[in-house]
Amino acid sequence: MPVALAQIRDLLLPGLWGVSGRYPMIERQWPKIFRETDSNMALERRTSVRFLGFAQLKQEGAPTSFDNNAGQRYTYNAEHFEIGLGYAITRKAIDDNLYKSEFGPSNDGLMESFKETEEIYAASVLNQATTYNQNIGGDGVSLINTAHPIDGSTIANQPSPDVDLNETSLLNALITIRSTWKDNAGLKIHARGRKVIAPTQLEPVCIRLFRSELRPGTADNDVNAVLGMNDSLREGYMIFDYLTSSFAWFVLTNHDGLVFFHRKRFEMDMSVEFTTDNLLVKGYQRYVPTYYDWRSIYGTFPTS
Repeated sequence: MPVALAQIRDLLLPGLWGVSGRYPMIERQWPKIFRETDSNMALERRTSVRFLGFAQLKQEGAPTSFDNNAGQRYTYNAEHFEIGLGYAITRKAIDDNLYKSEFGPSNDGLMESFKETEEIYAASVLNQATTYNQNIGGDGVSLINTAHPIDGSTIANQPSPDVDLNETSLLNALITIRSTWKDNAGLKIHARGRKVIAPTQLEPVCIRLFRSELRPGTADNDVNAVLGMNDSLREGYMIFDYLTSSFAWFVLTNHDGLVFFHRKRFEMDMSVEFTTDNLLVKGYQRYVPTYYDWRSIYGTFPTS
């Protein structure tokens, strides 16, 4: 049923002091986490490959060792979501509304709805990071996992057991990223944590970790090691309002891997229904937030 006179009855009479119901929206947050790019395909695919392993010691007169194991290992798929929303409003409701500037057919409401939906879908990549998505494929395990396969071994981007955010756990995360992460052939890579992502409930913890000149939570006169880690946490922290866990936290790294594909950016259209004179307004969008390399993020999901 379209929006009719009965649904805006107080807007038909003079004398209203004001019309409320619209509030300032949260600024877009997901672009600070995901790299965004346009897409020309219904399905985007990216393949992770293995290059050469370690060079081998060669004895005098002996043949050179060859590594012929290079090639593709894991393929990540990204299929776009189709997003839509619309509303209908009667001709009489438009004509008789005395407060069109406060409540009228416009694209503002649709744009706000679509923006918040983007945030929710983007956040779901992190919120569901410990659940394997077979539609994405990849290396066969979830984005956040203790056993990402590489040739001959596995690597973790999640502690075991999961740990709360504090000085010790954050420093251990940065050390793990730097000291244990490797490519598919087992060669150490230049990996550094660059930014902490945390829910609203952990903002006080982040403030203490990042704004204390001395070691947080102690009477020691030690420097704050979190702020002094070489090449790490250059971007500090951000609070992501759309995380569903009150305790999960993440560290973004210097490696690409989280991407937001735009297939069709937000577009709006409207038309008048010939037989009813109802105004039809709708929005449309296609996109997919996804990942293609677990080395872009470290995460943990404690439950308390």
